[in-house]
Amino acid sequence: MARVLSLFRSQPFLHLVARRKPTFCKMSMDTRAREVFAAAVEAVQPDTVVCQSIERKEDSVVIDGRTFTLKHNLHLVGFGKAVLGMAAEVERIVGDHLVKGVISVPHGIQQTLQQHGKDHLLLKENSRIKVIEGAKHNLPDPDAQKAAEEIKHLASGGSALLPAPIPPITLQEKLDVTCRLAGAGATIQELNTIRRALSLLKGGGLAHHAHPAQVVALILSDVIGDPIDMIASGPTVMSRVWPEEVLSILERYKLLNLLPTSVKEVLDKPNSRWKENKEESDTSGHVLNAVIGSNGVALKHAGLRARELGFLPVVLSPSVCGDVRSVSRLYGLLARFGCSREEPPPDIATEVLKLGPEVGVESWDLCRTMQVLEKGRTEGWGATCLLAGGEPTVELTGKGRGGRNQELAMRVGLELRSLGLSPKGPVFLSGGTDGQDGPTEAAGAITDGGLYDEAKAQGLDIDNFLINNDSYTFFSRLSGGQQLLVPGLTCTNVMDVHMLLIPAIPIIIR
Repeated sequence: MARVLSLFRSQPFLHLVARRKPTFCKMSMDTRAREVFAAAVEAVQPDTVVCQSIERKEDSVVIDGRTFTLKHNLHLVGFGKAVLGMAAEVERIVGDHLVKGVISVPHGIQQTLQQHGKDHLLLKENSRIKVIEGAKHNLPDPDAQKAAEEIKHLASGGSALLPAPIPPITLQEKLDVTCRLAGAGATIQELNTIRRALSLLKGGGLAHHAHPAQVVALILSDVIGDPIDMIASGPTVMSRVWPEEVLSILERYKLLNLLPTSVKEVLDKPNSRWKENKEESDTSGHVLNAVIGSNGVALKHAGLRARELGFLPVVLSPSVCGDVRSVSRLYGLLARFGCSREEPPPDIATEVLKLGPEVGVESWDLCRTMQVLEKGRTEGWGATCLLAGGEPTVELTGKGRGGRNQELAMRVGLELRSLGLSPKGPVFLSGGTDGQDGPTEAAGAITDGGLYDEAKAQGLDIDNFLINNDSYTFFSRLSGGQQLLVPGLTCTNVMDVHMLLIPAIPIIIR
């Protein structure tokens, strides 16, 4: 029986700041923040997570505690930003049993990897894996659709890189619907629900076409909570499409009356994507889904690096979501709580807990974090590194350039202004682990409480930039772009990393 190894979700390598000898007291807060971010990205490199997840034992492999026999029966398919490096590492480990492979990767990624000296993430010249580049500007296109068709064909015999709309929906019609949703502020979970409803391969379609072959999916998660049915819209997770759920999402963003006739036709028959086989089930052993890289892994290693740099690391949550306004308010309150020279006013904790449901953070995690900050304050632990991850959203009101990380950094900078501790006060970093925050070269930005005054001195009106969602232009003009986070090629994607560095604050105990 053939085996299909499905790889999805990830991207290229990061320009890492070199590790330095422990003279950390001479390093600026900005530099240390960048090093902690680099450590987070380094931990979820595609070759690293694959190597740690596949154990080769002669003519078998052990993955997630299960053993699979290899008899020159391995077929490989994959799609996503990091899949090229993942596929290269898989072929290195089990290539002697690989029959054929097809992967769908971002346009231009092979040339970019070569230019950045990342040859270890490229396939060898004699590789049995076919690479198809597509999805220019991270949007589905005919090249990505061709790749999806070849993947389907190979499987029979996540993303923008696996577009296979259900007929009669065209690729452009599917793209229009998802772009309208994204522009209206829909969450990644909502977007994936719609994509799954309109796709032949998502929502278990890939596993369906591979049946009865054994499917092993190695997953790099870019979704909050790592739900395997939502990551890349769950191509190897059998799931039904519920019309009520799909329609409620479209109605929420006032898109019901804007749907093409073809989309309405498909939604009227949501379970007609393919004929279901009663024997197909994730629990039957036909599919093994293994999450091998996630935001939680990135935050864990970020914490280790933060400790090396002299901070007490505290992980708040890998599930931060919601509007950037609410998220920035949360970080501002936590900074105020952690930087208080006296006992923090009780209304700060009250507002923090009230914000929890809006930003996807459990009350327990907020209470635990504030307890650590309070203990550090009263016992004089010194500097603290508050870490979190997730994927907040931005409601577009303008036509500027930027992304959620840069806008979040701007808003947190305004929140920190009232603390009056800059330039030695808290420093905040927000960065996308995929190295790209919106349609810009930046992954995010670093800011502190001096942002407003610095911008004003340079003739920059922060409020106008925020109204126009033009955070990239703002940071590019501010001090020559020094506060932008531009790591370059990262080869991975496990959502965003948020970091609040709180220096040791002189306290007053009465």
